[in-house]
Amino acid sequence: MAKLLNGTELVGYIQERQARQVRALRQASRIFPRLVIIKSTSVSPVIDTYIRMKQRYAQEILIETAVETLDEDDMPAAIARLNDDPLVHGIIVQLPLADRARTDEIVNLIAPEKDVDGLGAAAKYDSATATAINWLLSGYAIDLRDKVITIVGNGRLVGGPLARMWKQSNYNVTVLDETTPDITEAVYQSDVIVTATGVAGLITSNMIQIGATVVDAGTASENGVIVGDIDPAVRDRDDLKITPEKGGVGPLTIAALCDNVIQAALRVSEQSQ
Repeated sequence: MAKLLNGTELVGYIQERQARQVRALRQASRIFPRLVIIKSTSVSPVIDTYIRMKQRYAQEILIETAVETLDEDDMPAAIARLNDDPLVHGIIVQLPLADRARTDEIVNLIAPEKDVDGLGAAAKYDSATATAINWLLSGYAIDLRDKVITIVGNGRLVGGPLARMWKQSNYNVTVLDETTPDITEAVYQSDVIVTATGVAGLITSNMIQIGATVVDAGTASENGVIVGDIDPAVRDRDDLKITPEKGGVGPLTIAALCDNVIQAALRVSEQSQ
């Protein structure tokens, strides 16, 4: 079997540190970190599952959460209200929206200091998922220097922000998207592959060289089951380092999101001193 890059094994250490930070904010500064999740009335049961996971993790470290379910036309007014609420430290819009063309418009309304998903153009925080992937690889001592890295997918949640982050670190990164004619050769030449397209089973075993590191950050729903971009047969190989079907990037993404909420609350605490 492949060596699994299991985010669940790493997240406990992060959670302990975060719980201490939140307790200190609550006890010493009387600041109660609070996250508001805005979701569309059209979200699928799969998205509701993600929201519950975020709420459960936040609750365990004493971050307060609330969910507002709104039509997209009502989101701008709600975001303006939450931007002005001093008791709210983080705001996220749970994607996708029913009208995906409005995504930029709506996420860019979130005040940069409260944009804890890091999706707005002026956000003060890095993308939670991009941060999670960095944490995962660092936690398993995977050095990205001098590696050939390919990111499959250039979306706003994963591929785009991760590519920017790694290019700023001067890593050798190639980004493939739906306009790339044939991804097979580029993927095969890679030491590290991160895929986040939402196309189930897109990356097959013949596309991955011996000894590669593979991070599957894609999510799709098949018959109500959440699946990734990696064909299941890939995990039968014993020469790879790869994320498991569940518990890879996801737990660390939630931890990174909560980390940004804590940082937002700490900013408020520092400003009040």
